Amino acid sequence: MTLLRYARRAAVVPVPAAPEPDGMISFGSGDAYPERLPDLGDLAHLAASRFRTETMQYAPRLWIGELREWIAGYLAADGIRVTADRVIVVNGAKHGLDLACKLFVEPRDSVVVTSPTYMSALGIFRGWEVEYLEIGQDGEGMRVDELAERLGELERAGRPLPKLVYDVPEFHNPTGVTVSAPRRRALVALAQRYGLMIVEDDPYRRIRFEGAPVAPMQSVDESGCVIGLGTFAKLVAPGLRVGWVVATPEIVGRMAALKSDGGSCPLTQRLVLEYCRAGRLEPHIRDVVKTYAGHRDIMLAALARHLPGARCVVPQGGYYLWLRLPDGIDADRLAVAAARRGVRVLPASQFYATAGPATHVRLAYSYASASEIAEGVRRLAQALEEAR
Repeated sequence: MTLLRYARRAAVVPVPAAPEPDGMISFGSGDAYPERLPDLGDLAHLAASRFRTETMQYAPRLWIGELREWIAGYLAADGIRVTADRVIVVNGAKHGLDLACKLFVEPRDSVVVTSPTYMSALGIFRGWEVEYLEIGQDGEGMRVDELAERLGELERAGRPLPKLVYDVPEFHNPTGVTVSAPRRRALVALAQRYGLMIVEDDPYRRIRFEGAPVAPMQSVDESGCVIGLGTFAKLVAPGLRVGWVVATPEIVGRMAALKSDGGSCPLTQRLVLEYCRAGRLEPHIRDVVKTYAGHRDIMLAALARHLPGARCVVPQGGYYLWLRLPDGIDADRLAVAAARRGVRVLPASQFYATAGPATHVRLAYSYASASEIAEGVRRLAQALEEAR
């Protein structure tokens, strides 16, 4: 057998898990609820027929101005005042994060992440061979005071500062916490002081069940230090793989030059644009919000019934519950026991840049049906007794 001489970065990137077997109740990945996926058949025909001379060609790296202009107008409702030349269309928000790393990060550069943080972001960072500066969280999100103290220590010691600060400020993945407005302003001010770039990953903003929205960090950034990531994955359908990056024109231009896809798929982008132009997006978001709010409440009720010793912060939106397990329960052992009983959960170990406490599991309430959620929590309670 030929010796496979992998690149160093490949050694630290975990191999994706196998597909879940039939009959498994999934609280694992944040997939969309199948019954709420929109029917785009008529628009797919339109995109592949009337617009075929556009959609069957290679796409421009930035893509056509129409979608970029639509995204810029859409963001204005959140107080983000941008023009189309500050928008680049990408293959989902993770593609945007990868491009940010490609643009700014060298091996052994450090990036700031929350503890815990989004597991797929960690996979991207590991591929770029970064080091981590992990910062704690509380009920208002990232501890910006802790970050300021750590940055000051690095500066006084003459050590290199981080290149990027990464966070999911709205309904944080996995904790569900939303960063408060004062924390957001403080983080932007800190980034400006130390010359850091903030990557604001904001896929869940419109999936809000209750409470008042908090202005994005990009809306208070006057220096161009915030790179915004957005996606149609949570707004329309994840399989479309259409997202965007908002940044300064210089950053957008350099990202376009670095895109290995040349230009993202024009067929799906045209489909998304016509969907939005037809006025279907807002009614769909309302339906999705109603569905996921119901799923969250069903999961909370089932947890109260079957796992009264577990605790979680109730998120005001998003896809996930971050469940604190009763004392003495190891999250990794629980995940294995749960899988044997036909329910998939993700243990805390997948969400820490370095080893963290095995005290939580993440439960996604987006994909499973109401009856599956109730049954899945019942099975999880049985698995917890086994893990105990």
